[in-house]
Formats: sequence, C-alpha cells, structure tokens
Amino acid sequence: MKTLVLLALVGLGAQLVDGSLGMAYGVTSTTLLLAIGTNPAAASATIHLAEIGTTLASGLSHWKFGNVDWKVVAKIGVPGAVGAFLGATVLSNLSTEVAAPVMSLILLSLGVYLLVRFTLRGVDRRHLGKPMRKRFLGPLGLVAGFVDATGGGGWGPVGTPAILASGRMEPRKVIGSIDTSEFLVALAASLGFLFALGSQGIDAGWVLALLIGGLIAAPIAAWLVRHVPPRMLGSLVGGVIVLTNTRTLLKSDWIDASEPVRYAVYAVLYLIWAAAVVHSFREYRKDRALESADALAADAVHVHDEIGLPADAADAADLTRDIAAGRPSAPRD
Repeated sequence: MKTLVLLALVGLGAQLVDGSLGMAYGVTSTTLLLAIGTNPAAASATIHLAEIGTTLASGLSHWKFGNVDWKVVAKIGVPGAVGAFLGATVLSNLSTEVAAPVMSLILLSLGVYLLVRFTLRGVDRRHLGKPMRKRFLGPLGLVAGFVDATGGGGWGPVGTPAILASGRMEPRKVIGSIDTSEFLVALAASLGFLFALGSQGIDAGWVLALLIGGLIAAPIAAWLVRHVPPRMLGSLVGGVIVLTNTRTLLKSDWIDASEPVRYAVYAVLYLIWAAAVVHSFREYRKDRALESADALAADAVHVHDEIGLPADAADAADLTRDIAAGRPSAPRD
C-alpha cells in the first residue's frame, strides 16, 4: 500500500512538472522508479502505460482551449510512434546490467539539458507563425520517440525546445501539440513493450497509481505554473535528475567508483545545482522587475502632468525603470 501511495505521489509530481514545463513527465517519473529499484524496461513500460491516460486527458484539455495544431500533431506524432516502438523493442532486448546504465546515461543527458536550458535561457517566447515543415518534424519525431522509449522519457525535452527554437509556433501551441502527439508515442511504446516483454515486470497497480496521480495533477498544474516560475522549476527538476542518475552511473559496473570519489562528485553537483537555482531565481526577479517597470512606464506617460514626471514618453520610461530597479536618477527639468 505504501508503494502505491508513493507511486501516486510520483505521478502527481511528475505531471505537475510536465504541466508547468511542457516536458519531463517521463524523465522525472522514470528516474524516481529507477531510484526505488525498478527494472529499466519495466519502469519505461509502466510509465508509458500510465501516459496513455495522462496524455489523452492532457490532449483533450489542450484541444478544448485551442492549443493544438493538428497538422503538427500528425507530422511529428506518427514518426514519433514509429521511433517509440523501435526504442521499446531495443530496450526490452537489453540485459538489466546493460539497460540500467544506458537509461541512466540518457536520463542524465536530458537532466543536464533541462538544468542548463532553464538556468541560462529561461522560457523562449518567440513565435513567427510560419508553417512547420514535414522534413523537419518527421526526423525530430523519430529521434524523440526513440529516446523517449529507451530513456523512459524524452519526448518533451527533445521535441518541445526544438520546435520552440524554430520560432515558428507560439509556446502554448508548441506545448499543446507536443502533449497531444505524445498520446501516439505512449501508445506505440506500450505496444512495443507488451510485444517484447508481455506483462513481465509490469504491475497494473503501479500503472493505475501513476495514472491517478497524473490525472489529479493535470488541473493543478495550470495553477502551479502561475505561482512557481517555470525557469526555477526547470532548474530544480534538472538538478534532481542529474544527481539521481549520476549516483546510478557511479555505482554501476561501468564505473564502480569508490565512496570518496562518489561523495566528492555529489558535493560538486550539489554546489552547481544550488548556484543554478539561485541564478534562476535572480534572473526571474530581474525579468519581473523589468515587466513591472514597463507597466509603470506606460502608466507614467498618462499621468505625468499630475505627479511631475517628464512629458516625453521615453524619459518617463527611463525614469520609471530607474525607480523600479532602485537606481538613483538624475534630476530632470
């Protein structure tokens, strides 16, 4: 019973992360399942079976709010399903001794990506509205689907930033389309695992617990994203994934590091993680200050006669920015 409650909490937490970032449900939940000793292939199979339900609910919600581009869903989802099926087959045929470090290496790479991306870049808000080309989305979906199945997650971390970086879709439609197309990926990966493994190592109770947690978290995520900055959340989650999978790799037969070496590596990673979270928080505060200054500047232009601010809009904006940032401003005539 304790395990089922823990898994429900894992599903809830992973869905909160995914709902806030548009990625990392599989990476987060698979990392935690591996941490409690689950077989790598069974962990990925369990996650993808649960994702059939969570991605369906997420896709329907995004569709309802107009966040889905169905052309993009088709162009990336079908190749993604093919890649996921192949990835599930590959992972199912690897021995546990080989699969565990392979999956941890993939998850570690994705964790580093999340940590660096959200710490240094934050959330990309660009959009141009140009159509997405099939020759770009097809290979992207194939690779992202394969990584998703073999690593227990990766559809969002690979697909979302690649489409955002293209600058051709607004962020809400990128997240909505990726989340909706993930249903096809989860379905194909689950079929691949079931064909290769049967029901071996897959606990229906675990799948149900993860699913319940994810479904509960889906509406909460909409509230969470308004209160917890995605930039900070990305840094926090990225650090957890890096630390957990580094621990697995250092203890694997590939490396088999001694305790002093492991603890030294952990100490360095904790310091880097703490610095990343602090930097993300500071950058978030700066962004908020600039947004507030812009809003104040717009108001200042309208009320300058009443409170003595300069009539020129540019001067008003400069003065208000200085005030909001706490910088002394030279007297203006």
